[in-house]
Amino acid sequence: MTTVTIRAANGGDIAAITRIYAQAVRIGTATFEIEPPDEAEMARRQSALLANGYPYLVAEVAGAVVGYAYAGPYHVRPAYRWTVEDTFYVAPEFQRQGVGRLLMARLIAEAQARGFRQMIGIVGDSTNAASIALHAAAGFRRIGALQSVGFKHGRWLDIVVMQRALGEADTTTP
Repeated sequence: MTTVTIRAANGGDIAAITRIYAQAVRIGTATFEIEPPDEAEMARRQSALLANGYPYLVAEVAGAVVGYAYAGPYHVRPAYRWTVEDTFYVAPEFQRQGVGRLLMARLIAEAQARGFRQMIGIVGDSTNAASIALHAAAGFRRIGALQSVGFKHGRWLDIVVMQRALGEADTTTP
């Protein structure tokens, strides 16, 4: 495998992040977004996550961003404060080369270091075997599926809900 570096994302990564996500929006079903957001919107989203202490990472190969991942709020109500939802995307030409696994491992470590206790994976499209397998390999367990909750590319799509305990999980109070 090519040498992959995982590092904290910054504003200079937005153009590459936007390109990777735009392709996933246009041709994929991992996200239920229909129109790709522009760089300004992606920068706004990144800034909001970073300002609130969430981890946001990029994977680089030969100095080029080839993937990204972040943890964000699972829900906004205060009782959910200790639970995060993961998000990650890898450029198509770098998929199935271990980039997602490296991003996932570092994202889990960063979320644990920040004191989060649970990580939720919402896998768009129940036929997304690669994402389901990636989550399972990282210690997530399948919680269930919501059937036909999204409509994209002319078909109804399910989501698969997966969950992984972080740190002390629910054995102590935060």
